Amino acid sequence: MQIAPYKLILGSKSPRRQELLKGMALDFEIRTRETEEIYPDELDPRQVPAFLAELKANALADTLQADEVLITSDTVVLLDGEILGKPTDHAHATEMLTKQSGRMHEVITAVHLKNPVFDRNFSVTTKVFFKELTPAEIEFYIANYQPFDKAGAYGIQEWIGYIGIAHIEGSFFNVVGLPVAELYAALQELPAR
Repeated sequence: MQIAPYKLILGSKSPRRQELLKGMALDFEIRTRETEEIYPDELDPRQVPAFLAELKANALADTLQADEVLITSDTVVLLDGEILGKPTDHAHATEMLTKQSGRMHEVITAVHLKNPVFDRNFSVTTKVFFKELTPAEIEFYIANYQPFDKAGAYGIQEWIGYIGIAHIEGSFFNVVGLPVAELYAALQELPAR
């Protein structure tokens, strides 16, 4: 499916985001450029995903044609106002999952839509409630799924999501990495060319 009259460009190497767009039956091309994901220390943690999504979009701005819309996004996991990034190693992943055990955290994904003549952005927040995870469950998950490329050290669509998440409030796909219903609505509202 094509969002007339624009060609969609996904500015992401993430296989999860690519799968989600494919699941929406949208035609798209992948275009990426290495971008250092640095944000100001004083930035409110809730604003970090929007800042980084725009940073990624601006890095590709010079490649865009008038009939193209670039989609970039960024996801953060927030626990007690602290960003839990991607774990650096096994011990770090264990520490992150232990902190989240029996607790609620928020997943915020920002999406930036860019064209040579307009910019649109929005953010979606989902609350995720973990049950109490045992050390054995945490160890099994990390050993078998190696979630080192995932914010918060987990993928909701993996084993830990099946057994460890008590419930969520908001979009499931937002936690996977892209709020697809909200993205589809935003694409429908793009200005005519």
